[in-house]
Order: sequence, then structure tokens, then C-alpha cells
Amino acid sequence: MIKYKTEGDYIELIKLLKLVKLAQTGGHAKLLVDEGAVKLNGQVEIRKRAKIRKGDRLECNGELIEVE
Repeated sequence: MIKYKTEGDYIELIKLLKLVKLAQTGGHAKLLVDEGAVKLNGQVEIRKRAKIRKGDRLECNGELIEVE
């Protein structure tokens, strides 16, 4: 499990995927979202710039990310 502490109110999904090293580039992050490989709180997320807030849980390629 990866724990990420957000500095502001939210972080955009593709930025978070890059910061936690699940995507090498922004293009790779967008591709993961387009392929349906990202779940936000148990639901497949299709919005690349979805606002991820404290308490959200993401799943991507078998990794769990908890936002604090």
C-alpha cells in the first residue's frame, strides 16, 4: 500500500499517478485511465483530471494508494 499525503485540498488523478511512480509520464498516466486500469473508491475512474481528496483510495495495476 502506498500512502500519499496531499498538500492542498486535492490533486488531479494523472498527477498523483506520476508522483507515486505508477506512471512514468503524463501520457502513460492518461493511457492507464483510458484503459480503465484505475479505480477510485472501488469504481472505475475515466476522468483524467478527477480531483482526488483526503480519504480517497485508488487501485491501479494491483497497487493500492491511500490519500491522507
